[in-house]
Amino acid sequence: MIQTLFGSTEQKPGFFDRMKQAVTRTRESLSERIEEIASFNKEIDRNTLDELEATLIAADLGTATTQEVLANLREKVDRRQIGDVNELKRLLKQELLAILERAGLQPVKAVDGEPEVILVVGVNGTGKTTTIGKLAQVYRSEGKTVLLAAADTFRAAAIEQLEIWGQRTGTEVIKTKPGGDPAAVLYDAMQAAKARHTDYVIVDTAGRLHTKSSLMDELAKMRRTAQRLIPRAPHETLLIMDATTGQNGLQQARLFTESAGVTGIVLTKLDGTAKGGVAVAISRELGLPVRYVGVGEKAGDLLPFNPREFVDSLFE
Repeated sequence: MIQTLFGSTEQKPGFFDRMKQAVTRTRESLSERIEEIASFNKEIDRNTLDELEATLIAADLGTATTQEVLANLREKVDRRQIGDVNELKRLLKQELLAILERAGLQPVKAVDGEPEVILVVGVNGTGKTTTIGKLAQVYRSEGKTVLLAAADTFRAAAIEQLEIWGQRTGTEVIKTKPGGDPAAVLYDAMQAAKARHTDYVIVDTAGRLHTKSSLMDELAKMRRTAQRLIPRAPHETLLIMDATTGQNGLQQARLFTESAGVTGIVLTKLDGTAKGGVAVAISRELGLPVRYVGVGEKAGDLLPFNPREFVDSLFE
């Protein structure tokens, strides 16, 4: 609850309400289009599902995911188990949720009294450094201690941007001069975190083109460096993906997943696209859970991803 100027109180939006707001454009292109399709068909049949195919692809579920979902729905249509549009939506939600929950079964590595090390990877322009600042805010709001490691030494602007986020969130940033050794920055940050019994170390990394093998070699070196101090580190490797790039971002994601040991996805700019279905495509095609979604520019605009709430928000 938050206090107003006149002494009354109003309810602060919860996660579900914020998620609903973030996926407004996707919901309009998906749920409302399903209503239109159903209104032109007296019954839910294979023709209805053929029209639904284009709607799912437009929402950026991708061809492979769309075909899997429709194959399951066609079986039910053939057995006349879908009587109306509400039942179609319910079963579609069930299919999407199953895909998301299947990917979400991957656990994060256990942390035994050591700082939890989170490596953050992704190409430039996806919102990587901004997301790190927001993630620091999430942990700080939970009463945790956090150190940020400015290991994207390739761009001076990345170090400066991370320092700004450090100031905003009251989080210390460990850095070196531009062009310095990223692994050395990581080593210094982890040493400091161990000495201070810090809860989290969040590491920014270079976001150069994913096709450059030198970047992947650099990430591999950083992983080896982390494991010298904490054998199970990094405990999580988060890939930052821009939701507005949709399917185009999936190829980048595949390369990072293969080379960088990605364990989870942060989907940024979800509020700026009608293609929020890419979250489902990511989960199915990469077999990786979405951990967080970015829904705005402010420090508090990073939401933990809840598959059920996400799917519900697409239809309600």
